[in-house]
Amino acid sequence: MNALALLGQYTTDCLSGFGDFCRFSGRSLAWIPRSIYRARYLRLLMPQFYDIGTKSIPVLMVTGAFVGMVLAVQAVTQFKAIGYLGGVGPVVSQSVLRELGPVLAAVMLAGRVGGGLTAELGTMRVTEQIEAMTVMGADPLRTLVAPRFLACVLLIPMLVLYTSFMGIVGGYAISVTIYHVDSASFWRYATQQVSLFDIFYGPIKSLFFGGTIALICCYKGFRCSPGAAGVGRACTQAFVACCLAILTLDLFLGMFLNAIQELYFGVEMLL
Repeated sequence: MNALALLGQYTTDCLSGFGDFCRFSGRSLAWIPRSIYRARYLRLLMPQFYDIGTKSIPVLMVTGAFVGMVLAVQAVTQFKAIGYLGGVGPVVSQSVLRELGPVLAAVMLAGRVGGGLTAELGTMRVTEQIEAMTVMGADPLRTLVAPRFLACVLLIPMLVLYTSFMGIVGGYAISVTIYHVDSASFWRYATQQVSLFDIFYGPIKSLFFGGTIALICCYKGFRCSPGAAGVGRACTQAFVACCLAILTLDLFLGMFLNAIQELYFGVEMLL
């Protein structure tokens, strides 16, 4: 009986927390149309662009390069067994552009950017700076959450393109220099198989990843428990929740985008 009561309490808490998160997200997003066209709002956006975008480029480029290298090492072994090394280029390119690039970039951003957002806002909550802003008549959701959400959504597609580009370059470097794959064959087969849809596949998914990371991390920062332990716990919870949300969104967005691609090619064949 106690186990059933605990299960019911846990379910109620989860539903209540999800409802609170939806209300928090709706109130935060409602400020964006009313604020984005104001010139003074750029003073809040530019620091976020620098922290979220510029500072993340080196980490993501290194991550992308090594992901492409590892993928090439595994692909070369398989294609060498069937005597078709030219297939390394399309496999590396499409895998990085469609899946590994956007997902790993989002996970890295959840750790580097998301952890920073949660810690910063959590510290402001613990030190009662958020309450002070409310008392002074400034809505903290407009000042603190909306700029961070916009920065994540607007910049993550470009960061994903950086990651994917370095992944392809890294895969090419390992394939040609270490495993002696013909350079011309690598690029020829890659350009034949990779379409414009593949290039935009990752950035489209990353828009949802970026918005999810911003909302989850800001919410955890706003709702963190008092004390240093509460801030640390909020950062851990935010990262885990972001990773689960990214993987879940990746599944459903992949199914949706693949259905759109099949529909497009079907219509194209009929015409």
